[in-house]
Amino acid sequence: MDYSAYEDKTILITGGAGCIGSNLSKKLSEYAGKIIILDNLDSAYQWNIPKAENITFIYGDILDDEILKRVFKEKPEYIFHLAAHFANQNSVDNPRLDLMVNGVGILKVLQYAHLIGVERFIYSSSGCGVYGLDSKMPFEEHDISINLHTPYQVTKLLGELYTNYFHNLYDLPIVNARFFNVFGPGEVPGKYRNVIPNFFYWSMNGQTLPITGNGTETRDWTYVEDIIDGLLAMGLVKEAIGEAINLGSGEETRVIDMANMINELTENKEDITYTSRRDWDVKTCLLSSIQKANEILDYKPQTKFNDGLKKTHEWFVTNWSNIKKSAEFDL
Repeated sequence: MDYSAYEDKTILITGGAGCIGSNLSKKLSEYAGKIIILDNLDSAYQWNIPKAENITFIYGDILDDEILKRVFKEKPEYIFHLAAHFANQNSVDNPRLDLMVNGVGILKVLQYAHLIGVERFIYSSSGCGVYGLDSKMPFEEHDISINLHTPYQVTKLLGELYTNYFHNLYDLPIVNARFFNVFGPGEVPGKYRNVIPNFFYWSMNGQTLPITGNGTETRDWTYVEDIIDGLLAMGLVKEAIGEAINLGSGEETRVIDMANMINELTENKEDITYTSRRDWDVKTCLLSSIQKANEILDYKPQTKFNDGLKKTHEWFVTNWSNIKKSAEFDL
């Protein structure tokens, strides 16, 4: 797709220091006039932000009106709202904070976006969250659930309800991007982070990889560069406005196969161990339907899972010193 329409535009990326945000800002820096990254670095790190003349980093919280006034004074035309209280276990442990960031936070950002009249507001929802046990696989956009199991799932759906409200009442041009199991360079391991960066960290430290379950569980892991392609298309394709669209790989991979691939890449000889699944972890399999994304966005994932793991491993090796200092758990 031709991304030249982003040229000379001002773009705000909330939560832009994380995995998706850092990769998105790096790609956009080739086109946009100015990119503003707003992040409180609660679960991200400044060293992870790409260096470019047109990227400005602002340390701050989406709940802080003074910070939001400062950011929106720049009149961004495009907003990629990636800031979130992440993820399931974190929300179970801290449900009030989850509601504040994922509920009140998006409401504040939407209010400011409406006031200045943005060209597009893209919200990072969760395909792993808004579909329930009563949703049929592969998950299609119309088949969401209200039978959810964590505050994170509840507030991610709440975010979609708020974006839809602003679209329906104020004609705000929104798109809801439903991510599936994003992985890739830029995600630092930690207590509440995803399994792939944590497995790389433990494996590179010669530790056993603990699988919660029996390993036959599947996930729809999607390489971050494919997610970025989908997000950028959402900002430009008119037919995407007002829609919820899955961004996944459209393929299932078993957890045990993922763990074995990581151990092979890192040459880790430790055995894999198994523990019981967490109470909220009730979905043994995840698989997205990406037909709608293909039809509207011409979205076609390009990166095979094993190739994405190799690129992620390369990033870990290159940034190992910073990762060791930043990983938010003890060995």
